[in-house]
Amino acid sequence: MARLFPFIIYWRIRISLPVRASAKFGIGVEEILEEIVHLIPPPQGQVDAPLQALIFDSYFDPYRGVVVFIRVRNGEIRTGMKVKFMATGVEHVVEQVGILTPDEVVRTSGVLSCGEVGFIKAGIKSLHDAPVGDTITGCDNPTQSPLKGYKPAKSMVFCGLYPADSSVLFENLRSALEKLSLNDSSISFQPESSSVLGKGFRVGFLGMLHMEVVKERLKREYELELLTSAPSVVYKFRNLKGEYFMESNPSKIPNDARHFEEPYVKLDIVCPDQYNGTILDLCQNHRASLEDMRYVSKGRILLKFLIPLAEVLTNFYDQVKSRTRGFGSMDYEFHSYRSSDLVKLDIAVAGDVVEGLSCVVHRDQAYSKGKEIIEKLKKYIPRHQFKVVLQAMISAKVIASDFIQPLRKDVLAKCYGGDVSRKKKLLERQKEGKEKLRQLGKVRLSPEAFAAVVAQKF
Repeated sequence: MARLFPFIIYWRIRISLPVRASAKFGIGVEEILEEIVHLIPPPQGQVDAPLQALIFDSYFDPYRGVVVFIRVRNGEIRTGMKVKFMATGVEHVVEQVGILTPDEVVRTSGVLSCGEVGFIKAGIKSLHDAPVGDTITGCDNPTQSPLKGYKPAKSMVFCGLYPADSSVLFENLRSALEKLSLNDSSISFQPESSSVLGKGFRVGFLGMLHMEVVKERLKREYELELLTSAPSVVYKFRNLKGEYFMESNPSKIPNDARHFEEPYVKLDIVCPDQYNGTILDLCQNHRASLEDMRYVSKGRILLKFLIPLAEVLTNFYDQVKSRTRGFGSMDYEFHSYRSSDLVKLDIAVAGDVVEGLSCVVHRDQAYSKGKEIIEKLKKYIPRHQFKVVLQAMISAKVIASDFIQPLRKDVLAKCYGGDVSRKKKLLERQKEGKEKLRQLGKVRLSPEAFAAVVAQKF
């Protein structure tokens, strides 16, 4: 023991002292590499076991197809080997293997062995065939179970994307989304049409940040100016026949929908303890329930909530930052679907329901939401020759309404005195004409007004 004591002291001092290094001047690089070798345990695995390789990233090469980055946990992968992607079930023959240095360097031996990190090329045409987190195994000697932790990417937030400029073709947007999906398999999209915005796509994203990144890439890389509908989540509901459905577009939810279920998320907020009260008040106003509260360090507190995902989409993060003076941070992950007292809120302009303004809200918030949208519409819709009625409805039942006064022509300007019956006749004729216009006339909500209302609301 006496002989080992100096070594133990040296080992403890060695792992407790930081390495003096500078990336700018290249100082201490060798020492860092030595510490990595001595302190980080080597990869575990068996070379003679069936192949298990974890996909941790991939990208699309227009000449060679999908390039898959893997870590080999067990066994080895060789050039010419037939492999299977366990989540998708597709099979491919490995054409090339290599390592990252950080550039891609092809292995002349054609082998990646247990514990190594590298890439493979197998002529894969779509990223959906090689999802991140999937396990690759050999077809001749397959493993019995995939590596743990794989979850397929699932779209949680949906919104409509439409060309802002009528000169931009619908096909241009389709082409841009298809090219983006080559390098981002988590994007899902399908065409849809709006009476206000025209043809566009209903696009699914992993979250709000993912949505903002995709919109920015479409604008920067493909020079597309887009109009965006309000973000929404996937709701579960039941109709009068007892049949269950799932829908992300509120305008497609029927009026007889009953028993709504919405996704809830586990929300973690870390902030200085002095803002504890204001954060609790904010979350309570957004239908959140407090699950846990504890200190993570001196003066900083962790608050855990269960909250509807739809409440997080409505500038919730900005409010957290505002109420904590920028010192708060938040993170959330999907928890489960839960029953909620939700209703579908429709907005009608001159008797016609505007699809893009339909939304699903809690019953207690329906009146205030409907009134808010109507007030915004009243600012942006111009006056017409007839009275324009604005209505917020739940299952065709009006809960809030307002109207825009019509333009009025002074038909009595040419009457200087004279018989009063003549004036009454002119006023009656004008009234009849306006009533006919109200019945036959249509109010078209411009894309600019739609975008302004949605931006104000969400």
